[in-house]
This record gives sequence, C-alpha cells and structure tokens, in this order.
Amino acid sequence: MDIDIIFKIAAVGILTAVVGQVLKHSGKEEIATLTTLAGLIISLLMVLNLILTLFNTVKTLFSF
Repeated sequence: MDIDIIFKIAAVGILTAVVGQVLKHSGKEEIATLTTLAGLIISLLMVLNLILTLFNTVKTLFSF
C-alpha cells in the first residue's frame, strides 16, 4: 500500500475541518455541514478506489 493515499485522506480531513470551523464561526452552519459531507464523500471515494483495486488484484490472483 502506498503511503501517499493516507496523506491525501489526511489532507482532505484537515482541510474539511478547517473550512467547516471557519464557516461555523461565521454563522453558516448549513454550508459547514455540506462542506463536511463533501469531504467525507471525497475520502470515501478514495477508499473505494483502493478497495476496487484490491478486489481486482485478488480476482486476477485466483483466476485460472
């Protein structure tokens, strides 16, 4: 597993947290929630791509 994807997910999380806090303190709680949700979806898509790669690798490993 490549360590770059862990750093990318951490960067998305940190950026989402900072933007969410700034929006929350400026009185835009709804937009802060949408920003947090968007960050979560982006992270889940990154993980989903890794899982698909894993399944394809296992499939090619056990195919005869």
